[in-house]
Formats: sequence, structure tokens, C-alpha cells
Amino acid sequence: MERAILALEDGHFFYGYAFSGLDQKETGGEVIFNTSMTGYQEILTDPSYKGQIVVMTPSEVGNYGVNHEDIESEKVHVNGFVIKDLSSVYSNWRAEKSLQEYLDENGVIGIHGIDTRALVRIIRRYGVMKGYIGIGDIHPAEAVRKARSIPDISELDLVSKVSKGKVYKWEEGSWVWPDGYRKPTEKKFKVAVLDLGVKRTILRLLADRGMELTCFPHNTKAEDILQFKPDGIFISNGPGDPAILHFQIKQIQKLINSDIPVFGICLGHQLISWAVGGKTYKLEFGHHGGNHPVKNLETGKVEITAQNHNYATDPDSLPQNVEITHINLNDNTVEGIRLTDRPVFSIQHHPEASPGPHDALYIFDRFAQLIEEYKGR
Repeated sequence: MERAILALEDGHFFYGYAFSGLDQKETGGEVIFNTSMTGYQEILTDPSYKGQIVVMTPSEVGNYGVNHEDIESEKVHVNGFVIKDLSSVYSNWRAEKSLQEYLDENGVIGIHGIDTRALVRIIRRYGVMKGYIGIGDIHPAEAVRKARSIPDISELDLVSKVSKGKVYKWEEGSWVWPDGYRKPTEKKFKVAVLDLGVKRTILRLLADRGMELTCFPHNTKAEDILQFKPDGIFISNGPGDPAILHFQIKQIQKLINSDIPVFGICLGHQLISWAVGGKTYKLEFGHHGGNHPVKNLETGKVEITAQNHNYATDPDSLPQNVEITHINLNDNTVEGIRLTDRPVFSIQHHPEASPGPHDALYIFDRFAQLIEEYKGR
């Protein structure tokens, strides 16, 4: 392990030790924190974290290792990984390698020995900001200068870096003991997935509900998706600022007007908000964790949810045909909407969790029911 520095654009800096990605020497990105107690492997491989340095709030990370089954995509997408203490051993019956080995294989810098409690307090007080990680003897002033030179995430087209560049099928369902991931045999609905950086658990939960999934790249035209004649359309999660995705917003406008059921999660929710005439804004330090309370305004029930987003829908910008269905009880931000005149709805949080609670799994059933209702009309 080598000495490393983490510097923020506002001048704060922390010394620690690099435990992976030593050949990379340096990295940078938007620094955010995640409050999930477990699930670091799923977080690392979630494409929505592209362009970001993730700070974990648990005091120790890495104690249950890494396995090949719990990944959410084919590789690690975070720009850097920051923890307080790295577990010197790992123990889990499914573990195949250590966190250090996994990050090394993916060429990602991980640092430990950082006072993450102090770091998180800075982000909560001053807001999310750009950061730089350098390995070796780097002067703090130089590290801060490099942090400030990093492009703002709102200027980056990150979706094109995580969306697959070709059409593909998905045929794997959820993990079931003792057989592992099952292959659903019932295929009731043809569903088109607009892949903006989709998580595998989302695809598995859709497949569990009898959906035959065909995934389309981020730059697919609406006409090509509609030519597929789907029974339903899913718009996935993904990284970055939704406001810069002008092409995708225009295509989603066309998909919404097709009278085919449309469902979006996270970035998909934000893009639907733009497509119907609304806007989004950047949160002060985002929502990232597995313990966020959300109120379902239709039932009055409170659900504990998993979240990972830096942007939120502006409720005052939504037109009259949009109903807010869910709100975040921490800050009253919009967590779900539906159109009153079309079969379209979306959720800001992650009902598939991974990591996190399963309170919101019913939302996938809602999509299946909506498709069933509109199929054959």
C-alpha cells in the first residue's frame, strides 16, 4: 500500500493509503457518499456511479469479500472508492476473492485510512463537489488544483459510456437457493428496455414477471423501438445529468405518445419528467443509500427504499396531467409520478434495491398489471 491524498475542489484534503489500482496513479470525479451498511459490490458495479468517487460511511468495508453472482454489470464503474478501514480478512460462503483483488482487476483506485465521518460532514455542509485522488508524494495545493480542473459531471455524456452498443436479449431471472439464477419459462409480454446503464437486478425482476426483454442502446430511435411492437417499454437507470440528454428526451416523448405502457426508474424517471414538460434540478449532496423513507401517496404507507441519484424532479414544473405518487420524507423531493391520461409512470428510487430493502418490489407487479390491462387494445 502506498500513501495517497484525496483533495476536494474547495481546498479540503485528506491523507490515506491506496490499497488498489496503484498503477493508475490518479483519478478524479464527483465525490458522493453512500450510507448503505452492506452491498459495496453492487454499488461498485452500478453503472449509475460512472464519473463519481464513492465514499462509504460504514467504518469497515470488505469483510465479506466479492463473488461473481452479485455484480450489477460486467465491470466496476466508479472512478474511485474511499473507505475508513479495509478488512484484512474476508469471510463468506459465497466469497471468491477480496475487495482489494477485485478493484485491482478492474483498475480502480481504492483508498483507506480516510476520516470518512469528517469527509461526509464536509459534503453535507458544502454540497457535492469534484475531487481528486493521487498516489504518492503529492502536495495538497497541487491535488486541489487538479480537483478543480476536473470537468463538471453535468458536462459529461456518461450514458454513452455505460450503455451497450448493440441490441441484446436478457433471459435470466432472480437468484434462488440452491440453484442460483433461474431462467424464467413463462414469457407473457414483449418488453423493450432502453438501456441507459441498466442494473442486472432490474432486468431479473422484470423477467420474473413473464417479460421477454429486448434491450436497446441509449441512442436508439423511438421508431425502431416501436417497430419491435412491444407490449411495454422500460426506461432504465443511468449516470449523469438528465438535462443534457436531449436526444433521449425527444425519443421518450414519442414513446409516451404511443399509448404503450411506459415505466422508468431513476434516470428513466428524470427523463420522463423532462419528456412530459417538467424539469430537474441538482440536489445539494444527493440521495445514496439503502435507508431512505418514501411515502406512497396512493396508499399512505411509508416504504424504506434504496436510492442513488443527484438530481430530482421539480414538482412546480410538472404539467396538470402529471400526478405525484411518492415523496421522500427526508426532504419532500419527488419520488414517483404517473400520467393521468396515459399508461406512464416512473419511480426515482430503486425498487430493486441491491443493496437495500424490498419494500417497493410491488412496483414491478404494477408494471406487469398495466401491460396486461393495455395488451391487445
